[in-house]
Amino acid sequence: MILFLDFDGVLHPDAAFLVKGRPTLKAEGQLFMWAPLLSDLLADFPEVKIVLSTSWARELSFSRARRWLPDNLRARVIGSTWHSSMMFPADGFRLSQTWWDTATRYQQIKRYADRAGLADWVAVDDQPEGWGADDRGKLVHTNGETGLSDSRVLALLTARLEDFRKLRHPT
Repeated sequence: MILFLDFDGVLHPDAAFLVKGRPTLKAEGQLFMWAPLLSDLLADFPEVKIVLSTSWARELSFSRARRWLPDNLRARVIGSTWHSSMMFPADGFRLSQTWWDTATRYQQIKRYADRAGLADWVAVDDQPEGWGADDRGKLVHTNGETGLSDSRVLALLTARLEDFRKLRHPT
């Protein structure tokens, strides 16, 4: 089971900016302040793996973005919707902008899921734009200011993960 994970508006308010190459939160709180909530929730779902669906992977690199996560979440990360090879088409010249840069978050996630043949996945994101009707139920939409600190969002994410578990292991 895969969890596509955004950072901004999910693990901290959607007010993170690069300042001198370093992410900085320009809102009350601190970066990744709601990550412990996700860690606690996922403790009951050891089968869940994480794919980063955050622009941090594009801006900082996959490795640097992953390092910002707490150890227990970092250990679950198996990939990202962004890969640096996307900047180099067949002709080998580096692109300043790629399809990924203009795609909606849903399109980025859907492409990854389709290419990997994923059926069991859910996304936690504050960007609901462009979600296809067939997959709208796989989105756990957060408010960019409250992210995972909203107990209703945590309850919805828990319910979605439990639903996937039941599909995989019916009683």
